Amino acid sequence: MGNIRSRTDNGKLFFDFSYQNKRCREQTALDDSPSNRKKLQTILSRIEAEITLGQFDYSQYFPDSPRALQFQEMIKRKNMDLADTPLFSDFAKIWFNEMQAQWRQSHRDGVELVLNKYVLPAFGDKELGLITKAEILEFRSMIAAVKKKNGESLSPTRINHIITPLRMILNEAANRYDFSSPYHGIKSLKLPKTDVEPFTIDEVQLILKTVRPDFKLYYLVRFFTGMRTSEIDGLQWQYIDFERRQILIREALVRGELVYTKNDGSFRAIDMSQMVFDALQEQKKVTGKNKFVFCNSQGNALYHHNVCKRVWHPLLRHLGLRKRRPYQSRHTAATLWLASGESPEWIARQMGHTTTEMLFRVYSRFVPNLTRQDGSAFERLLNSHLQLGSNNKESDNA
Repeated sequence: MGNIRSRTDNGKLFFDFSYQNKRCREQTALDDSPSNRKKLQTILSRIEAEITLGQFDYSQYFPDSPRALQFQEMIKRKNMDLADTPLFSDFAKIWFNEMQAQWRQSHRDGVELVLNKYVLPAFGDKELGLITKAEILEFRSMIAAVKKKNGESLSPTRINHIITPLRMILNEAANRYDFSSPYHGIKSLKLPKTDVEPFTIDEVQLILKTVRPDFKLYYLVRFFTGMRTSEIDGLQWQYIDFERRQILIREALVRGELVYTKNDGSFRAIDMSQMVFDALQEQKKVTGKNKFVFCNSQGNALYHHNVCKRVWHPLLRHLGLRKRRPYQSRHTAATLWLASGESPEWIARQMGHTTTEMLFRVYSRFVPNLTRQDGSAFERLLNSHLQLGSNNKESDNA
């Protein structure tokens, strides 16, 4: 049963009724008065009668409403006999079971969390073939309005991650049940450009000089190999090749579980500098009998959250350095290699990049003399030619 209600902010009347299991609220320009209420109630009674008889045309009463287009799409799909597709929740379960064999446990857990917390409550009881583009966009807007405990909104990256399983499920269902995916034409949210904040060589030296002695070698290896956090925390002695002076990246520690590297580029061999070679030789005297290169007193892998909380962030505060994630040690290695003139192809292999494209896109501004982004090469070219021209004039005058 619908109602005629009044807005609290301006006193204007609006319709409030249900259609196709959706609550519909349509505004009017009429002020709240007995005569206007009576007029709108008459229209509302006619709307409800037409809904009961299956004759209601939303666009006839509310032609400018976004809901009108949404309901037109739903009716169109019904007329195309698409209503016999399964419920979203049923197909999502099939899709998840089929896909999970190719995922890491951590990724499986992440997808399951997103489905249960966000996607299934919004789409679980809907038929796949009747889900509309408008509903997807409305869902994304709803997620964007969610506030975290600290009062901040979800980042565009997080919103895109939440939307991804929805997109994959709808596109796969469209292929299997032969209907046009409502996700077609919806682009991911544009992500803000992230800036790297590497440490300078002086800052690295200060950190290594000041850090707790039992973590000095750990951070030295981080700063001068470019390993990811999961890679160094999961590093095992079986992957240290002192003879060839290489660190073999084969496994990573993700949420306390050792997993194989995520892609072919990550599966690599890092060449040891003399400093890293000596550091690992020294570390072997301490933890060589254990499985992990860097471990706690029980021989278990380091718990990264505790290391950050008890060692890393207190150290940066003590030194008066800007707060940064330990991951910046990876960026530091890349910028130091580039600045020293190492081959970009070699650096890309050390970092686990398949090409040098990302290397220059992310780090080039830190090495102007190498990438010629400061104009110095052009300046020298002009100066040399101008000087040559001046000399030629002098010789002509002579």
